[in-house]
Amino acid sequence: MSNASAPARWFHEFGRPPRILGLDVARGLAILGMAGAHIGDTPVFDWSDPATWTDLVHGRSSILFAVLAGVSIALMTGRSTLPAPERLPALRLALVGRGGVIFVIGLALEFLHTPIAVILILYGLLYAAVIPVLRWRPWQLLTGAAVLALAGPPLLALISALTLHPSGAGIGFVLYGSYPITVWLALVLGGMALGRLHVDGIRTAWVALGTGVALAVVGYGLGAVGAAQNVPSPDDRGVGGMRGGWDDYPQALAEADPLRAVISAVFAVEPHSGGVAEILGSGGFALALIALCLLLSTPLRWPMLPFGALGSMPLSAYSGHILFIALLVGPGGFYSSNAFWAALSAGLLVISTAWSIVVGQGPLEQVVSAVARKMSGVSAPPVITGPRLNP
Repeated sequence: MSNASAPARWFHEFGRPPRILGLDVARGLAILGMAGAHIGDTPVFDWSDPATWTDLVHGRSSILFAVLAGVSIALMTGRSTLPAPERLPALRLALVGRGGVIFVIGLALEFLHTPIAVILILYGLLYAAVIPVLRWRPWQLLTGAAVLALAGPPLLALISALTLHPSGAGIGFVLYGSYPITVWLALVLGGMALGRLHVDGIRTAWVALGTGVALAVVGYGLGAVGAAQNVPSPDDRGVGGMRGGWDDYPQALAEADPLRAVISAVFAVEPHSGGVAEILGSGGFALALIALCLLLSTPLRWPMLPFGALGSMPLSAYSGHILFIALLVGPGGFYSSNAFWAALSAGLLVISTAWSIVVGQGPLEQVVSAVARKMSGVSAPPVITGPRLNP
C-alpha cells in the first residue's frame, strides 16, 4: 500500500472491529470536555439558556473518562469473557505496569505547575485497585459500584467529621481531594460492567442509554431537592478541629456536625463534590453519552472519525494539551478563552487524525503498551479464555 493511499485505507478501516469506534468517539469527547473545563470561559449552567450549556464539561468530562477507563479495562482483560485463572498473574502485572506508567506521567504533568488538577495520578492507582475484581461478573461489578456510590460519600463524610476533618497528604489525595477514590472506583466498576456486557451490541447500547437517563434524572433530581431544601454543600460544612485533645472533643465534634456532613454528602451534585447526587447524575450522563456514541457511530461514521482518532490516543492527547497550556502561559499561569478552547480542540483533532493515519497508536500509548507487555512477560496481547458471560 503506497503512502498516497494510506489516508484512504485509514478512512476505510479505522474503527472497524475489534476496535469499537463509539468508545473512541466518547473518549475523544471526554478529552475535549476536559480541555474546556481547564481553559474554557463557561458561565454557570442554566437549562433555559443554551449559551451556558458549555458548563456541562465541568466534572462530567472527567467522570466520562473514568467510566470509559472501566470499559477499557474490561476490554483488555477479556471483553465479555471472564479471564481464565491461569491468565490472571499476567493480567495483574500488565495492569500494574500500565498504572505505574500513567502514575509517573501524571507526576510529570504536575511538575509543569498548571492550575489543572491532573487526574492521571488517580487513574494509575485505579488500574491497581481493580485487580481483585477482574473475574467479577457484571452483576457483582454493578453491586460494588452501587455500594460505593450510595454508601461511600456519606460514610467518608461521617468519618471525616468524627475525626475532625484530618488533612494528611494521603487521605487528602485519595479520599477527600478533587478525585476521591470512592467516587472514581464506583465509576470504573460501572464501566467494567458495561465492558463485560457485549458493549459493542445494539441491545446493550439501548439499555445503557435508558439506564443512563434514569440515573441522571435520579441524581440531578436529588441535587435539586437538596438545593430547594438549602442543604449545605460539602464546602460549607462546619470544619471543627480547632481544638485538641479529648477534653475539647465534644465541642469540636458539635462544630463538625456529623449529621449535617452526611446529609450534604448525599445531596451534593456540584462538579467534583463527590456526593451521591453527583455520582448518580453525572455517572448517568456519562453512560447515556457513551450509549449515544455507540448508536451513532455507524450512521455517522465519517464525521465521527476524527473524534475517534483523538479518543484512540487519550493519554497522549490529555498530556499534550496540558503541555501546550503550560508552554503558552508559563509555570503557575492561567488563561481562559473559548476561542483558545476551540483552537486547541481543532488542533488536537487534526494532529491525532494525522498521527493515526501515518503512525497508528499514540506515542504514550505505545509506551504504556510496551511496559504492560514487558511486565506481563508476553510479546503480544494475550489470548483470553474462560467462561462466556450472558448478555
